[in-house]
Amino acid sequence: MKISDIVALGLWPESKKTTTQKGISELEDLGYNLFYIGKNADLYTCPGDEAKVLLVRSDRCSVFDIPLNLEIEGKGVSQTAISNNGAKFAKEAGIRTAILDETIDPSLNIAPRCQFMELCKPLETEIDGDIVQFEFIFRNYLTGSLYDACQNGKDPYGLELTADLQQWHKFETPIFTPTTKGVKDEPLNSKIVKEKFPEIISSMEKLFKNFTQYALDNGIVIVDTKFEIFINSKGAWVLGDEVLTPESSRFISKEDFDAGNYISMDKQILRDFGKEQNWKEQAKSLKAGEKLEVNVPQEIKDKILNGYTTILKRLSK
Repeated sequence: MKISDIVALGLWPESKKTTTQKGISELEDLGYNLFYIGKNADLYTCPGDEAKVLLVRSDRCSVFDIPLNLEIEGKGVSQTAISNNGAKFAKEAGIRTAILDETIDPSLNIAPRCQFMELCKPLETEIDGDIVQFEFIFRNYLTGSLYDACQNGKDPYGLELTADLQQWHKFETPIFTPTTKGVKDEPLNSKIVKEKFPEIISSMEKLFKNFTQYALDNGIVIVDTKFEIFINSKGAWVLGDEVLTPESSRFISKEDFDAGNYISMDKQILRDFGKEQNWKEQAKSLKAGEKLEVNVPQEIKDKILNGYTTILKRLSK
């Protein structure tokens, strides 16, 4: 399927610019054609007529939506393995994901970075007069922006949380804090969104609870998780491409959590370093298509990669 066919099916947003660059020759020679270069992964069209693409994860890094000149060797392979594991967990729970069971020829050098993905449209509906797309977020603990909101007497999700709750308060049952998906994620009323998609939200909550317990049994605390839902070409809803991974969830090793060390085992380490180095301010001078030149110590790179390795080791099914 060509990119023009994908666009014609309405399965590719016009806002995302495609590329005419040639991709990895090992794939191009087999009829896979690079059509999109993302911050951390690339997409290829596939031979044949099926509405699917090949996602190839790179070792590239980005934080705060800033593309960096940084690569961490082995990151792409680890992320792909964790993603496959998360999709397997969801599928065993009876939930369809955009990640297909089909695999590329394992003899290819690039194979450990590859996933076949079903082409889908984002789930959207009208809320308060606007057509919106969603990020469905479940939280086990009170922290981050929600804690700040509570401290300031704000109730962005209509949850009626009290201001006396302490940071890292554990909720008896996960709370649902949906947002819009866009340039800026805006909080949505939890009850209204649940009424719009009762079956989806119920399924996601059950999956999150089960995964939280599974992870805890294997030495990892799940702080929160973001689910993105899509609609496939048959009109059925499917769970998006980042399923229970460090790209969509905050994972903290149980031993760190119990010691009060709330550092996520993912690129939060890189975000914290980027804050110290003032990357957001530096990035303001970047032109379109440019990457921020950064110098990251090997120690930071190793911490990030070790986090992914630990997640994969503990949570592999």
